[in-house]
Amino acid sequence: MSSVSHVATRPDGYAPLTPQCVMDALEGVGLYGDGRLLQLNSYENRVFQVHLEDGRVVVAKFYRPGRWSDAQILEEHAFALELDNDEVPVAAPLCLPISGDTLAHATFDGVDYRFCVTERRAGRAPELDNPQTLEWLGRFIGRLHATSKRHRFEYRRTLNVETFGHQPRAALLNGNFIPDEQRGSWQSAADAALARVAVAFNACPTVGWLRLHGDCHTGNILWRDNEGPHFVDLDDACSGPAIQDLWMLLSGDSASMEQQLAVVLTGYHSFMDFDRRELTLIEPLRTLRMIHHSAWLAERWSDPAFPKAFPWFGTTSYWAEQASQLLEQCAAMDEPPPQP
Repeated sequence: MSSVSHVATRPDGYAPLTPQCVMDALEGVGLYGDGRLLQLNSYENRVFQVHLEDGRVVVAKFYRPGRWSDAQILEEHAFALELDNDEVPVAAPLCLPISGDTLAHATFDGVDYRFCVTERRAGRAPELDNPQTLEWLGRFIGRLHATSKRHRFEYRRTLNVETFGHQPRAALLNGNFIPDEQRGSWQSAADAALARVAVAFNACPTVGWLRLHGDCHTGNILWRDNEGPHFVDLDDACSGPAIQDLWMLLSGDSASMEQQLAVVLTGYHSFMDFDRRELTLIEPLRTLRMIHHSAWLAERWSDPAFPKAFPWFGTTSYWAEQASQLLEQCAAMDEPPPQP
């Protein structure tokens, strides 16, 4: 397919993407809606459930303008199709009728949108307090990693202290998102935390790093009774350590996390070996996620949906809490990792 031109995006981002524009975009690739359209919950992208004239129900995802390149999106699609071919449950993008491609674009009011379409896949959040569910999730992610280890990403980003730590830190400080009265304490806490993250990453080998889902929390996993888990997309797919797709399934105190991790790894080992040296990255990865999330909110602040959904962002109390939590992470990273 032809590459997408990089039309300058507007501060209101998705404002031109009206329901009629969504229907027009789908019609342009040979998918004809019957008029029924429902916007689904998503802050990063705009996602719509669409009923087609032929009786099918599909999901159309319009990517946030300017976030990914064509090459990065197509690499995500190729990974999803590879998983689907291996019968790993994931909603893979459909080949669009007119072009035969998985990625298309449409321009409305000067904003260029790239989009893809998948089959509708429903479900609910998995119950992580159930050991059988945790073991099933371990098998599920083990199957995903067994496929992902066959190839490498060329264009997707790599999860490391620079991309998820120092770059977000710089964006927050340079963008003046932190109130003056909290700027020094947050910067000091972030610098101390990132120094520990760097030590942990430098001590952990990167030879076995994989293509990952990348954002494997329960909001991104759908569960169906008798069928188990599936992913609806791979929007945050990246390269990194296997533990990144496992640690967000854990919660509670150290003893609880050790028990949960033991169950998850029991399932994971059915399909993949696990390098226990990566256990030292759990708290560093949690730290990177905290800093990256604050920068994610900052970078999206011109989207009107974000101030409405996250009104506490930018307040003095928010940044005081973030500084305190980063200092807690420093203490956590000084402790031995869980030993399931």
